[in-house]
Amino acid sequence: MKYAVVIEKGPTSFGATVPDLPGCFAVGESREEVERLIQEAITEHVALLRAQGHQIPEARSSTTEVEIEQAK
Repeated sequence: MKYAVVIEKGPTSFGATVPDLPGCFAVGESREEVERLIQEAITEHVALLRAQGHQIPEARSSTTEVEIEQAK
């Protein structure tokens, strides 16, 4: 299963969240690190949900990029 991940660059780090898995997030010093950490976080989050007998949320979110013109 593939989940959409949102990655945001902050002043000193990168953060990642998973819209379809509330509470699943990661923070890293680089984009590469946060991508690795969020993959681990998703795996652990799903394993915990299973262990607790919860249903695994379906991946429903998707992403796209929208380009806008800069104001002059």
